[in-house]
Amino acid sequence: MTGITLLLIGVAVLVVGYIFYGRWLCKQWGVGESTEPTPAHALRDDVDYVPAPAPVLMGHHFSSIAGAGPITGPINAAGAGFGWLACTLWILIGGIFFGGVHDFGALFASVRHGGKSIGEIISANMSLRAKRLFVIFSYLTLILVVAAFASIVAGTFGVTKDANGALTASGVANAQVAMVSLLFIAIAIVFGFAVYRKGVDMKIASAVGVVAIVAIIFIGLNFYPVQLTTNTWMYIVGLYIVVASVAPVWILLQPRDYLSSFLLYAMLALAFIAVIMGNPSMDTLPLLNKEGNTTPVFPVLFTTIACGAISGFHSLVGSGTTSKQLDKEKDAKPIAYGGMLIECALAIMTLIAVAHAYSFNGTDLAFKGATAIFGGGIASMIDPSRGTVYQVLYTLLVLTYSTFCLTSLDTATRMGRFMFQEFWIDSTKGETPQNVTGYKKVLSNPYVATIITVVLGIGLGMNGYAKIWALFGSANQLLAALALLAIATWLGNIGKNNKMFLFPMGFMLIVTLASLVINTKDQIGLITKGGADWGPYAQAILGVIMIVLAIVLAIEGIQTISKQGKKAAK
Repeated sequence: MTGITLLLIGVAVLVVGYIFYGRWLCKQWGVGESTEPTPAHALRDDVDYVPAPAPVLMGHHFSSIAGAGPITGPINAAGAGFGWLACTLWILIGGIFFGGVHDFGALFASVRHGGKSIGEIISANMSLRAKRLFVIFSYLTLILVVAAFASIVAGTFGVTKDANGALTASGVANAQVAMVSLLFIAIAIVFGFAVYRKGVDMKIASAVGVVAIVAIIFIGLNFYPVQLTTNTWMYIVGLYIVVASVAPVWILLQPRDYLSSFLLYAMLALAFIAVIMGNPSMDTLPLLNKEGNTTPVFPVLFTTIACGAISGFHSLVGSGTTSKQLDKEKDAKPIAYGGMLIECALAIMTLIAVAHAYSFNGTDLAFKGATAIFGGGIASMIDPSRGTVYQVLYTLLVLTYSTFCLTSLDTATRMGRFMFQEFWIDSTKGETPQNVTGYKKVLSNPYVATIITVVLGIGLGMNGYAKIWALFGSANQLLAALALLAIATWLGNIGKNNKMFLFPMGFMLIVTLASLVINTKDQIGLITKGGADWGPYAQAILGVIMIVLAIVLAIEGIQTISKQGKKAAK
């Protein structure tokens, strides 16, 4: 099969899923039936709760949920030997019936719970104990996300020099990306002030913003005096996310994510054009599974391709930041369900880029590393000669990849702050960060919560997060299973149809438990051989903890759903 054929079929399936299954979900849940204002209006504080126009919020949400996932997932799956058809089927089926339902449900449930997180939804519909277990697990996962994305961003900014002190080719590209990113933050702040404080029309501001993006890209490609090492950038990134986590969303988060979405949409358009121009064959990848491959498709495929099919991180974004900015309830479908399916399309285009990069048979630089495979694969489809056009496109694609990660990074930090604050609060007793006293008052302070989160995340990022990164796939999918469980219990409690959650929830629980058991067994094997550092020990201990957590929360959730069924039967 050719890349064009695969892409057209994939996009057609996603569009049909959005129109028909998405419409059915709205009817089943009663989306848009409420006459109450959304939390963005009812609880507006101009810091976290700020209503945003649908295109602006779409930019924030899509940029935040995407991160590096829909790019690295398909690349890693192909590298593991899983075939293009197996990957595509999981992306399409998972996106429409698993991830889309998960993302849409999380945002909708949060909106109906005052913009509160999945943890608070669990507290209201299951128990305070279940909430605290979920929050601890979610917070630890977010710390890992902060560590990973901070390292990725710093890595795409940090320069390298040759023996003569001159920048290497990759060093030049990284310095260019860093310069554009710094200028991007500056124009985002100006955009926020212009729209939210000076009342500039959104259409005019958007047009000027796009022109400014083109201008800063041109400047950054030709003028890049900021040439710092990766370690130095880690500290700078840490300071940035401290500010980004507590600053009002209208001044940085909303405008930067909205403007960055133009880059992301441009990348999608560029990738689509590349597939049309290059039309690579998918035959460089196996159909279902590489012959002799010892990596099991189940459960590894379903934890490797996460963001392109279903990702627990998305539920934290939807219930953490997006729900606090949703202007109208009816906007939830295009933003959450639509955003997930756009990410599926990106995952398919990445898979096609992998197939093209693999045609070099491992002899080309475009084959080495996720960033190079994606950027090099797309750019070389447009400029096979690898000339100036290739180099410019490659740099722009790396910039966009870095933008994905930076957006997810500051969103993850903000969500980590929310999670840390929520852990100390019992909302069922009417507690809030404003009315609690004593140690709860200190620990639920937004500045304290932010600093603790950033110190832990950056510290782990600079001291070997990669040693436990293998757990992230399982942890992320466990988050998805638990989010599906939480939303299902809430819908059952209010008498709405929750059956569309049950199979995805059960499947993801089985996937997670199987993956955790395999990984824990492998780590114990490394430990018993002797000579292991702290990584295998940490993975084994955390793996056991997550297995117990999954079982405890699953039992409590199933008991809740069972009681709902008995009440309905009466």
